Amino acid sequence: MPFYHKLGELPPVKHTTFYKPDGTSLYREELVSSKGFSGIYSTVYHHELPNSMKAYKDLKLASAELWTEAPTLYMHSDTDKHKESGNFVTARRTYLENAGCKISIAHVDEDSEIFYRNVRAAEFIFIHHGAGVLYSQFGKNPFGPGDQIVVPRGTIYRMSFEDLDQVKLVIVESDTAFEIPKHYKNDNGQMAEHAPYCERDFRPPEYTEPILEKGEYPLILKADDRYTEHTLVNHPFDVVGWDGYLYPFTFNIKNFHPKVGRIHLPPPVHLLYTTASFVVCNFVPRPFDFHEKAIPAPYFHNNIDSDEVLYYLDGDFMSRKGVVSGSLTFHPGGITHGPQPGRTEDSIGVEKTEEYALMIDTFSPLKPTTALQASLLDDYYRSWMPND
Repeated sequence: MPFYHKLGELPPVKHTTFYKPDGTSLYREELVSSKGFSGIYSTVYHHELPNSMKAYKDLKLASAELWTEAPTLYMHSDTDKHKESGNFVTARRTYLENAGCKISIAHVDEDSEIFYRNVRAAEFIFIHHGAGVLYSQFGKNPFGPGDQIVVPRGTIYRMSFEDLDQVKLVIVESDTAFEIPKHYKNDNGQMAEHAPYCERDFRPPEYTEPILEKGEYPLILKADDRYTEHTLVNHPFDVVGWDGYLYPFTFNIKNFHPKVGRIHLPPPVHLLYTTASFVVCNFVPRPFDFHEKAIPAPYFHNNIDSDEVLYYLDGDFMSRKGVVSGSLTFHPGGITHGPQPGRTEDSIGVEKTEEYALMIDTFSPLKPTTALQASLLDDYYRSWMPND
């Protein structure tokens, strides 16, 4: 998505004959397009028919239910408190969701050869712990801690891990694409000099040889909250080549170059991606404000039309007490929030922060689930009481 990319063999002209080495058999062209035929797209060339399917069946995968009686409160969840076993699909438990966004945690302790395709949502996968490779029809995306992988809607992929002792993923689903903010680009689509990253910070897929095996390949399709297993007869990664703008890409949080100001700058300076329903931000180590009377801690604020979710990764979290790596805080829109007692005063004179955190701000209210309820820490809402 950040730029044009191509891998493997391609015909000189698209939508024309492209023969295999035998000179008589055609490669099968597949256009993977967005926004009908008006958005970004890629053209993929398969050895065999990409949709040959011999059977299907409905699947019932465990998922967290909505916490229908959830109070409207500040909430703090310890996402390591409530772990579920499973592979990169079945270990997922949704903590918060609305019509355009779903935020899940996965403690992966099983490897799997299954293939997976989300047909209704693009996926943002944050690698908190673990390393391995995401394979798709576009190639391979190696990953490690701090990597953030965007998987376009409809992509067939699987994940393989080097070591399953400690693998933790944060998955954010969006009903629209994760996009580079328009104000980060110049008129020609190139990253502008003021952007917090540039093209070289993004890692597109690497080439993999096409797999020409035939057999039975289970593919799990997710459509909203419904799962269906398709049994394919051709290996889905039989691609000889592709080109375009639509493909999985990786960006590491440590490559985000933060902006700082003379006085405190608001969260949009930490913006990573936009969608139609929410934004994703990266908080990284940075110098604090340099006004002689600066207060580095954020001011109290009331986002009247945004819910705020923070997932804490590492470092010292200046405006909060009691949060640790793996904490998830949820501040509903319309309720004032800010530094806890003493944190404003403690921040005065501090020159820098070493925090790493992920923030999701949604434009519609989020609904908590029973997974969040099960991992909730008591009395977080009381942490603004002066004597607590």
